[in-house]
Amino acid sequence: MRSLVGYNDAREASCGVPSFSTSDQVLMEAKLILAHGREKSVRRLHPWIFSKAVAKVENPPEAGGDIDVFSADGEFLGRASYSPSSQIRARIWTFRSNERIDADFFMGRIARAAEIREPMLLETGMSACRLVDAESDGLPGLIIDRYNEFLVLQILSAGCEHHLPRITDALKKLYPDFSIYERSDTSSRTKEGLEQRAGLISGSEPPEEIVIDENGGMKILVNIKSGHKTGYYLDQRDNRKTLERYCRGKSVLNCFSYTGGFCLYALRGGARAVTNVDVSKSALEIAKRNIVLNHLDPGRVKFVKEDVFAFLRRMKAGGAVYDVIVLDPPKFAESRSQLEKACRGYKDINMLAASLLSPGGILLTFSCSGHMAPDLFQKVVADAFLDAGRSGRIIQYLHQSGDHPVALPYPEALYLKGLAVRAE
Repeated sequence: MRSLVGYNDAREASCGVPSFSTSDQVLMEAKLILAHGREKSVRRLHPWIFSKAVAKVENPPEAGGDIDVFSADGEFLGRASYSPSSQIRARIWTFRSNERIDADFFMGRIARAAEIREPMLLETGMSACRLVDAESDGLPGLIIDRYNEFLVLQILSAGCEHHLPRITDALKKLYPDFSIYERSDTSSRTKEGLEQRAGLISGSEPPEEIVIDENGGMKILVNIKSGHKTGYYLDQRDNRKTLERYCRGKSVLNCFSYTGGFCLYALRGGARAVTNVDVSKSALEIAKRNIVLNHLDPGRVKFVKEDVFAFLRRMKAGGAVYDVIVLDPPKFAESRSQLEKACRGYKDINMLAASLLSPGGILLTFSCSGHMAPDLFQKVVADAFLDAGRSGRIIQYLHQSGDHPVALPYPEALYLKGLAVRAE
């Protein structure tokens, strides 16, 4: 990355001689002691500690402050951020007792995460990717996405909120030519006792739209101020590319199309006709402009502003048939208590899609609900095909792109599940 300065230089510039304040010493005395038998997941390096696993807290810090985690037998297990409002009572920063959570810590973790992504940027010519993916990069609750020369920050935990000045200082030193914009406007922050927030942190105010490049020169219009997530669905990059191979000469139905990312790859793959369906008129308008931006044929595309469930039922009643269908719905389950209802929604929409597929047709179906396990999602889709009177074979398992990694001890990071199913 051309603006990533040397880590050692930045570390020297930011840290100087370590200083230890009285408040730092008080924070380090804070202790969270686990109940007997509740240390197994921590020993396996899982970063979450739930409230039911906590026996007691001594000298609790303010929300987001650092706290040392001990087993019931007094063994040090990790250093964490404390969140008294959340069911996830602590998120572990480090499992090493000699590692302080200071400016140097954040500088090192962010630099390491960025270096992992650097080959992806160089090899694919991307100008946008996820630079830091929270727990999977050892920074629980911190999302950093790069869009050209803008860094979009999303703070999802009390710990990252507490250390926000250190995080932003590290970014300014590692990326001195970049602007930093915050999109901490997700409802999940309420679980951490945090209010939603968005706005410029440093540098230049982003324009209403920027153009990013991905997958061999595909250009995408992105609004980082108000677009979904931090501006765009970077996690679907690889799956958009996958769709391309299935589309030559085919009719394609792109459901929950947003700004038409999957549509662009279908057209580049030679689709004879694409239908984009979304409830957002503004998203469909951007989708039209994305087609023109990439010099693709808008005459092969139809845009429908309608609820996807209603549209699919209407198409089924009319006997419509498609060769390829993409289902990329929003998150149906925000919590585990909503999982049963989410399963009904996924089954319904996949059953409708299965009934519209031509023989030999391909369904690319996704769930971004973190509480939906991959095996459960596969069962839901299988039941949907059964209820539609169709049979199908999984020809490819799909998941989030490589800049959204899954740390081995943290399977929850695999939130995006997808199946490419060939209908019989």
